[in-house]
Amino acid sequence: MPCFAARLTRALDRCRIPAGLVLLTATAAASAAQQPNTVTGRVLVLERGDKSAQDVGQAVVWLQPASPGAVKSISAQIVAADKEFRPRVTVVPIGSTVSFPNSDAFDHNVFSLSEEAQFDLGLYSRGQAKSHQFTRPGIIRVYCNVHAQMSAFIVVRDAPWYAQPAGDGSFAITGVPPGEYTVHVWHERATPLAGQPLQVGANGVQGLELRLDVRGYKFVQHLNKFGQPYARRGRRY
Repeated sequence: MPCFAARLTRALDRCRIPAGLVLLTATAAASAAQQPNTVTGRVLVLERGDKSAQDVGQAVVWLQPASPGAVKSISAQIVAADKEFRPRVTVVPIGSTVSFPNSDAFDHNVFSLSEEAQFDLGLYSRGQAKSHQFTRPGIIRVYCNVHAQMSAFIVVRDAPWYAQPAGDGSFAITGVPPGEYTVHVWHERATPLAGQPLQVGANGVQGLELRLDVRGYKFVQHLNKFGQPYARRGRRY
């Protein structure tokens, strides 16, 4: 929504608020239509030229309680297709298992060197799928050892209150018990928002405004599973 982005950018500039700060514009829901225990808001990801990024939907917002409780694990799927991982960003509760089906007519080798979940699924061909269980919270970077351009991100959370924004940056996190939390926002091209205090009441919180800055982002090619640059020689696929 261009009008919202323009208004928000002007307001931030007037207040001289640095990128990455959370604006708590409303600490309680004012609308009768607001669902109880719901936290709503909008994420703005600023590109160069102060433009709103088109991939804001790849961000992840979550609320971190002081003492994480039990969460229910799920099964999720990231498909390798046309030399891409789909979806690019997946959010799962801790303990969940993610499957990586191969729908291409050639082999893939899915792996991660992330500290929270190091794994190597080896080469496997079309119609096959391999999986991995994620037992620690964190941001897991997933790659293919055959195709350097393939990358995906798995955000593993130890609490159930998270959301990915819509295309206009809006988000809603439902079923949030009253209490004290910190707000976190992650996007692959931005420095993560490390957390701002948030008090959630019985009526939830409405109108959070969260800003990330990717204007200084520079692409860096990841290494293969051996920690080496990908070979530049030609491939059959």
